[in-house]
Amino acid sequence: MKILSAGLLILLAGLQYQIWFGQSGAMAQQRLAGQVAEQKARMEQLQQRNRKMIAEVVALQSGKAAFEARARSELGLVKKGEVFYLIPDEANP
Repeated sequence: MKILSAGLLILLAGLQYQIWFGQSGAMAQQRLAGQVAEQKARMEQLQQRNRKMIAEVVALQSGKAAFEARARSELGLVKKGEVFYLIPDEANP
């Protein structure tokens, strides 16, 4: 009887090990849930970036004003007859 009890106890311990630490155990599921949450957060960031880029493309395609504003801010372009003044920062000599 003691041998049967010991055998059943070892079998129970082996099954518990598989439940908690096996490939599809509780620890693995928690790790995968964490990875899924990270991927969802990253996906949301990428979707937000895509929405901004789509809005920018639509604005550039819709009219000349957005194109001109971007050229002025990024390239420093000036129209004919305009005067450009550059005021340097005192922090950067």
